Amino acid sequence: MKIRSVTIFYNPATPGSEKTLDRLVEMSRSAVQELSQAGYEVQSTRLATPPFPQFFSSFGVDETVQQAQALEASASAHGFTYLSLGPALPQFPRSYELIPAILAATHTVFLSGIISDATQGIFLPAVQDCGRVIARLAPLDPNGFANLNFAALANVPANAPFFPAAYHKGDRPAFALAIESADQAVADFSAAHTLAEARQSLLDHLEQAAARIEKVALELQQRFDIPFLGLDFSLAPYPDDCCSLGGAMESLGLRQLGLSGSLAAAAFVADTLDRGRWKRAGFNGLMLPVLEDSILARRSQSSLTLKDLLLYSAVCGTGLDTVPLPGDATPEQLSAVLLDLAALSVRLDKPLTARLMPVPGKMAGDPTSFDFSFFANGTILALPAEPLQGLLAGSETFNLKPRHP
Repeated sequence: MKIRSVTIFYNPATPGSEKTLDRLVEMSRSAVQELSQAGYEVQSTRLATPPFPQFFSSFGVDETVQQAQALEASASAHGFTYLSLGPALPQFPRSYELIPAILAATHTVFLSGIISDATQGIFLPAVQDCGRVIARLAPLDPNGFANLNFAALANVPANAPFFPAAYHKGDRPAFALAIESADQAVADFSAAHTLAEARQSLLDHLEQAAARIEKVALELQQRFDIPFLGLDFSLAPYPDDCCSLGGAMESLGLRQLGLSGSLAAAAFVADTLDRGRWKRAGFNGLMLPVLEDSILARRSQSSLTLKDLLLYSAVCGTGLDTVPLPGDATPEQLSAVLLDLAALSVRLDKPLTARLMPVPGKMAGDPTSFDFSFFANGTILALPAEPLQGLLAGSETFNLKPRHP
């Protein structure tokens, strides 16, 4: 188990923001040191701002890129590994169009775009805009890698510590921790003789870890007067079988993830996380990023489909993450996928994200060829989508009443 990120939430538009940033740097360095002393490796420290349309002074392309580059330089100079500038917003339609230019001109910046929220529902123009963003980002890199830094957000609140979903709300800084813990699920499920034992063993280990991590976090909160928002135990994987959430699910009794029974395994894992007692921030759900999980990447060659991944999100998940798709995917096809995700998020009143990765020159069934230590190569998934027509292709915002039996 590791700390994927100490994520700091910070508003650069507040008075005295530079002095605040210096204090946040001191706290993040202390967090890395003290969490390491408690037995947890910290992989990165990250900075997340409010949605960029709320504080950028201009929506001109050149000015926006310059502001993004300046914030990236400041974050890097202060030792932060990555910077999230938050989502484009439906009330600022122009903000979606700026995303490809910002990501093309930066290296450590992450961005997102809101497509639905709990109050207003589904924003059809934003869904279409995000489809266009994904299609425009794909050719920026031969492997479609630029889409790693962008996600569509469906009903995702502020202050989730995992990127690309992270963004801040308000002026006062805060912090939360993203935990990489799929290895614990692999170990506990593999050793268990019953489902009850598997659940209890994982819960015991996660709660014990949470108590130790929270002790450090609360001491930091008191010392630096920076609120600790909580932990996100989304069982984040690493591309090695010993750290594969897909492998943990298969150890419950599946021959291959994607076959019947997989939904039950997903529901079991999500339910186990729901029972955990710790201070919560972010998703605390099922994380199935295809290219970041060795077993998921392997199953993309045979049994796992895009619709399977969306189905599992219905019983709790972070959505569609690092999903390799054909390079000729059109904005309209991508928008149709995003609309399903948005509808699921609103109808079930849950946060979901989509990080879709069309790979230039690749077709469904082709192998991927990423040279990236945090990816396991898999197979391009088929995209069962056609452009929407009629009312669903319109420009309305419409709501769905969440189903609460």
